[in-house]
Amino acid sequence: MLRRIKTNLWGSLLLLVVTLSAAERPNILLIFADDLGIGDVSCYGSEIRTPNIDSLARDGAKFESFYVASPICTPSRFGLLTGRYPNRSQDRLMGALMFYDEKDDVRGIRPHEKTIAEFLQRDGYRTAIIGKWHLGHGRPEFSPSRHGFDHSYGMHGGALDYFTHKYGERPDWFRNDQPLQETGYVTDLITDEAVRWLKDQKVGKPFFLFLAYSSPHYGKGWNEIEKKLTNPLQAKPADRERNMHITETNRREFAGMVTAMDDGIGRVLAALRAQALEKNTLVIFTSDNGGDPRYGGNNKPFRGQKAQLFEGGIREPCLMVWPGKIKPTSVVREPATTLDLFPTFCDLASVKREGMALDGTSLALFLLQGKPPPPSRDLFWQLPNAAALRRGQWKYIRVAREEMLFNLEDDPLESRDLAAEKPELARDLKSAHGAIAATLRESLP
Repeated sequence: MLRRIKTNLWGSLLLLVVTLSAAERPNILLIFADDLGIGDVSCYGSEIRTPNIDSLARDGAKFESFYVASPICTPSRFGLLTGRYPNRSQDRLMGALMFYDEKDDVRGIRPHEKTIAEFLQRDGYRTAIIGKWHLGHGRPEFSPSRHGFDHSYGMHGGALDYFTHKYGERPDWFRNDQPLQETGYVTDLITDEAVRWLKDQKVGKPFFLFLAYSSPHYGKGWNEIEKKLTNPLQAKPADRERNMHITETNRREFAGMVTAMDDGIGRVLAALRAQALEKNTLVIFTSDNGGDPRYGGNNKPFRGQKAQLFEGGIREPCLMVWPGKIKPTSVVREPATTLDLFPTFCDLASVKREGMALDGTSLALFLLQGKPPPPSRDLFWQLPNAAALRRGQWKYIRVAREEMLFNLEDDPLESRDLAAEKPELARDLKSAHGAIAATLRESLP
């Protein structure tokens, strides 16, 4: 009950401070990397040089306990854009939607599952998604244009060849739902489109740009001899050469893909400045899930990886910049999550969301007054074979039938299981997880 009172008090205080006029409503640039681990950005300790991403840490806030809704591509994106646990999705989007799988051709985000883009678009924002969608590819109702985006460009699926723009044999490159044939490296093309789109934006007309890079996720190639899909890492030769300080071959190729994205982010930030838009633009950089070590990703020092609920799978780099609002070089240690972004954007844009049951907490008080979110709220994750709940410093996690308890304040690397030493606390957190899971099942159509 005490946790609920604190959260409600925090929310009530928010109503008193979020009084931005229409002219003050910020532009929102949300940059989302793909399969980028917390150990893949130099301001978080990586050997990969990311000066443009690092500039966001210098000019704004660096989050040290920022989580995604899921450690898997599709559910992570569902949580980000809807502000709701992916377990609530009608089509049970708990894993990555795949081409060459007939059952996934009829699954995706449904018309009643509203995105933040729809709310912002309704209230006068220009909206665009440039890059990776991955919330449905088999039916028109799943497309970005049906979910609040005025402009869309890029791929509908989860991966593609960075040079041929195909998922295996299947073309997957679109502008506004129309198939598109282009030449060029995918990361560069995504950046080019974002720069073009930003050049059309004007001061005083707010926008929301979801810049969803597919990098550094591996490509999706095709072995013509064996007639099967392949997963190549695909850096440009020049970017590979810039990472010769990395000796391991896969890691160097992965780093080259990160380098291309970092260069692109630098160009996008420069476009903001050239249009005199940077002063009233909230820029957020994060990623969809942890990296995959088999394909060069690094989540160290944390345990775990993509598709796992240990910290390495769900704790991501997150940087936020808003000149004049967010103090430069600030550090946020309290837990926050991508589920928080939907209510945050609504509050900052003065967008009403009556009737929307969201699963995050607005960060507007942090952005406007430097006040962090409540540290003791419950953060919930569930996969078909795993579950996790974080409350303050404590984290309960179940993998298959094994249940564990960790004190993240003393043991952020999850190396010492305390479930046997604190059985009552473990049971309490397990019960809390079960109660949330039950409400999610009840919320399904």
